[in-house]
Amino acid sequence: MKDLFDISGKVALVTGGSRGIGEMIAEGFVANGVKTYISSRKAEACDATAERLSELGDCISIPADLSTSEGISELVSTIKSRETQLDVLVNNAGATWGAPIEEFPESGWDKIMDINVKGVFFLTQALLPLLEKSASQADPARVINIGSIDGLNVNQLPTFSYGSSKAAVHHLTRMLASHLAGRFITANAIAPGPFPSKMMAHTLDTMGDQIRASVPLKRVGEATDMAGAAIFLASKAGSYVDGVVLPVDGGIVAAASTL
Repeated sequence: MKDLFDISGKVALVTGGSRGIGEMIAEGFVANGVKTYISSRKAEACDATAERLSELGDCISIPADLSTSEGISELVSTIKSRETQLDVLVNNAGATWGAPIEEFPESGWDKIMDINVKGVFFLTQALLPLLEKSASQADPARVINIGSIDGLNVNQLPTFSYGSSKAAVHHLTRMLASHLAGRFITANAIAPGPFPSKMMAHTLDTMGDQIRASVPLKRVGEATDMAGAAIFLASKAGSYVDGVVLPVDGGIVAAASTL
């Protein structure tokens, strides 16, 4: 069982790894022997998280704005200067925007699509050479995209570009899985439900009891729930899983599908 979920010795990059879902995944990786690079638009936050996680293992901060091609190029160049191969890429960097439909701005649409979808594709594209160097039939390289249950269900909040972007991430994941399997690179997505994060902080503060009551398991997610899902997909246990969108949501999507 220990060997089945062993990820020690791997090299991973977790984008948006300074907080929230990304930090949960990065901490799980670092604590289990993965040399983990984290990126974030805010250098100070990225450095602080890397410093904290370095107490558990090997964690390196590379601040980058992945909503731009320049930011992607800088991150890829830095990774290539430090590593000859990459075992796991976690595309987690993302943002959200909310506004009434009559007032929703074009800038709010473009910003979310650029970082949540465009950034995922072009970072993966740029890192393919490093992923291919670590890939084998027995132990594929892994791409793990972070979607959302908002890409599977309809959120009643006016986050029009966010839900649409996450649905796009899920379908992009399936396309990547289809096109990269022959190179022994798998692509899967995790669709988180409610987890404590800066993005969810206001919603949990104002609607926390209502949200918990709506979750079949009657709680929000914990860091170990997210880390466990990512470790499964990155380990031998997940080596034959490809093109899957895995809800980690306490049963929200499953319950909604029965209505």
